[in-house]
Amino acid sequence: MVLEWIMILAVLVISVPFKVKFMKWWSKRERERKKGTHGKWGDDE
Repeated sequence: MVLEWIMILAVLVISVPFKVKFMKWWSKRERERKKGTHGKWGDDE
């Protein structure tokens, strides 16, 4: 029982920094996409 909780806690501790990094990358990617759509084809979306 205790080992299961330790495993769950370890997974959470390891996954949180990856999630933060992913969210930063995703928001940067979205900004690049929005900026890029207007440059190439104008305003047709």
